[in-house]
Amino acid sequence: ARTFEAMLARQPARQACRTTVEILALAHERACEAELASALEALLEAGHLPNMAELRARFMPDITTLPGVVVAHPALGVYDDIVTIHRGDVA
Repeated sequence: ARTFEAMLARQPARQACRTTVEILALAHERACEAELASALEALLEAGHLPNMAELRARFMPDITTLPGVVVAHPALGVYDDIVTIHRGDVA
């Protein structure tokens, strides 16, 4: 709320609203609510408004390489066998 009020005092309402939505989305997507709140508080204390490019860079997720996943598909006949066995259980 304090960040929004500071932006409203120094920016057009539309820009303050847009930046607030971006801040909320960043906090949600990166799960960094507490750390982001601290960063915003420090910016306000220093007399600065949030810069979304800097905040996105600061709270960017760690880039990691995803492991390769190999999925072995069984022969299609296996599925027919499963259906036949299942139907046999029901009868």
